[in-house]
Formats: sequence, structure tokens, C-alpha cells
Amino acid sequence: MTAAPASRSLLLALLPSTAAYAWRLDPRHSHDRMKLADYVHLVQTAERGLIDIFFLADSYGIREDRVGLAAMRGFSNVVTPDAFTLLSTLVTASRHIGLVATASTTYNEPYHLARRLATLDHLSDGRAGWNVITSTIDAEALNFGLDRQLSNEARYARARECLEVVRALWDSWDDDALVLDPATRCYFDETRVHRLDHQGANFRVRGPLNMPRPPQGHPLVCQAGASEAGWEFAAERADIMYGKAISLAEAQRFYREVKGRMGRHGRTPDQLKILPGLVAVVGRTEREARDKFRAVQDCLTEAEGRSILTHLLPGIDLSGVGLDEPVPETPEIEQAARRFRIFLSRDGARLTVRQAIDYASAGIGHLTLIGTPEQVAGEMIRWVEAEGADGFNLMPHILPQGLEDFVDLVVPALQERGAFKQAYADGTLRDKLGLPRPPGRDGAHGESR
Repeated sequence: MTAAPASRSLLLALLPSTAAYAWRLDPRHSHDRMKLADYVHLVQTAERGLIDIFFLADSYGIREDRVGLAAMRGFSNVVTPDAFTLLSTLVTASRHIGLVATASTTYNEPYHLARRLATLDHLSDGRAGWNVITSTIDAEALNFGLDRQLSNEARYARARECLEVVRALWDSWDDDALVLDPATRCYFDETRVHRLDHQGANFRVRGPLNMPRPPQGHPLVCQAGASEAGWEFAAERADIMYGKAISLAEAQRFYREVKGRMGRHGRTPDQLKILPGLVAVVGRTEREARDKFRAVQDCLTEAEGRSILTHLLPGIDLSGVGLDEPVPETPEIEQAARRFRIFLSRDGARLTVRQAIDYASAGIGHLTLIGTPEQVAGEMIRWVEAEGADGFNLMPHILPQGLEDFVDLVVPALQERGAFKQAYADGTLRDKLGLPRPPGRDGAHGESR
């Protein structure tokens, strides 16, 4: 019997960043982080599954803060290819899926960012996006002449000004500035190209950009900040907000909190799509799914698992707590967990140290669903219907197998229940996601090209 159709169609992004120890299960067939053919397979598999966004994380250093380089020797996430270079190569390997690059406002200049993103948007016929981050680890700061990361206040002040300048650069050409008129020998109309002459606290930029306005007007802007400043930044400026929650109640609170801020910025809730992270481990039976999860988790030693908790809960020593004992509820532990959005209770029960290691290592504390396609699809739909999410940011437990399982098993289950599209919509990424094209300097929205 076919289930009743869901009333809301969910969105899906893919973050192809598997558990950093999953490679140990089968090194010969695991995803190679520096092999183009592997990324081509992933993006084409995602497109076969009608996933909306292919989202690349990025960083500017090895994330060894608090644990040291030796503690990272067994983890594949020390290797991170440049997101813009990689996505530019994937333009020709895909036709519909959005291509979103992570780039930091802390260690990039606005002109560089505006130019790279506009180029990606033009080359992909309007499929580019920018995941705006502010960089929070000392390991990155030390690669850019700093002794430590900037303060939260300084990072977000720079981020706001950077995004303001980037958007102004995208708008420095009117949509109709290119005329290509052989009769007048006029390639562009100089009266429709504008300088910025921006002078701010962090940047001085004359402009204009040396290319036409992007097909989307502005490439998609995504944000994943976990702080108060990050939430406000998303409510004010983002099109996509990546979130973290392991319970529906927590997801609903996050959803209401962020979208509830949008009115004071002159925006409506439907102008921001909230996508919590999701680690989905799927089997044709629940036992098969749990065996798949356990096979990967058993590649992690207890010492490594505890090291991951130390990294995510700085200053907290759980060495005296047994693996199957609950994580203590102390003010220090709760404060650290809140700060880094690590959830230590689920379904009203306190996690054991083993469970905390599983959830923290498998998905950095994001929602983890282990079960049949129907179980996983049902819970995803429940979250969307209950306004805990507009969709999900899929983070496979292992690549490429985890993505293939999701596309082959969960996507049909979602489609059967009317919760997911049967084909891509036409147009740019903004068109596909139902997001408006920002107007240019003259207030006109123009047309997607």
C-alpha cells in the first residue's frame, strides 16, 4: 500500500565528508580525497538521486587544536582539497546539482571571493553557492601570520563587511550591461558598470568586478555558524542554514529561533532553508543497517574515540568514566557541550561514553538514523512536517557506499510518499530551490541566463 503523500517536499544537500576512519574498513575501495574520478562518481551519483546541492567543506589547516598532529595520524580528514578548484572541475561532470564551496571571510579578500564565485556561477549556468564561514581554529590562524584566531566579534564584523562587499561587486554590472553591438563596436555599456569605492573597517575596494553579473544575480549564500552571532548572520543574509540537532524537539527550537529573527531584517521565513546534518546508515533490514554502522565504528579504537570527545569537549576529562557508563551531568560538561553543540542526551536518556563517541565520531553530533529505507525516510518526513527542518544535509558514514545506499534505497522511499521530487526543476539553483533572484542596483530582478 502506498503511503499518503507528504504535504512538504524536502531539500537535500550532500556533504561528501565521510567518517575520517572509515577508510580502514576497505582501503582499496574507500573514497580517495585527492582523486578526481572519485568525486565525479559522487557528484553523478548524487545527481542520479536528484540531490539539490553538492556541498564541499574546506579549511586552511589541519584541525589539530587541542589534540596535536600525532593524534590525527589515523584520520583522513587531514587531507582537504581546495573547494573552488575541485568544483570547477565538476561543472562538466554534472548538469543540475548545485555546487557550493566553503570559503572563509577571515582569510580571503572580498574581490577574490566575488570573482571566484561569479566565475563558478557563469561556468555552471547558475548553480554556484558559497558556504560562508569565519574560521575558528588556531591551526588556521597560524598559517596566515596570526598568533591565534580572531575573536568571535571581530570575525563576524569582518564577515558582515566582506559579504556586503562581495554582493556589491556582483551587482557592479547591471544585468543588461553587455550589449555586443557590432554596429557601434560596443561590447558593454560603461554607464551600466559601477565602481564601489568601498571604504570600511576591514576592506577598501574600488571595483567594479571584471565580469558580468552572475546568472543567479547572487550565487546562493549558505551559513553554518553555531553561535548567537552565526544565527543572526543567517537570519539576516543566508539562503541556506546548516544546523545540528539529534532530536526533533531541539530541531524545532533551532528552526523557530533562527526563522523568528528574519522579520526584523525584512525577510520572510521561506527565504531561508534550514538543513540539519544527517548521517543515514541504511540496510534492507534494521539489523543489516546496524551491522554496517558497527563495522565502520569498530575501525575506531577506544583511545581515538576518547580523543575525539576531548577535541569536541575541550577541557573535559572523561578518562575515569567507563565506556558503558553515562556521561556525567556537571556544569562544566554541559557548558562545553552547549558551546560546541554536542548533544549528550537523546530521547530523554543520557548517552553513555560509548554512545557519545559513536555519535560524535560518526557525525560530529548530528542526527544519526540507522535503519531500513522506510524508517529513515519516515523520520526525515516527520522532521520536515513538524517544522524541524526544510530538508537535510546528508553526511554519509562511509563513501561511496553510504551515498549509493541512500540514493538507491531512501530516495525511492521518499518519492513514494510524495516527500521528494521526481525530477529536477528547470533554471538556476535559485529557481530549483524556489528562492528569489536578488535585484540589481536598479532594483530590477533581471532574468536567469
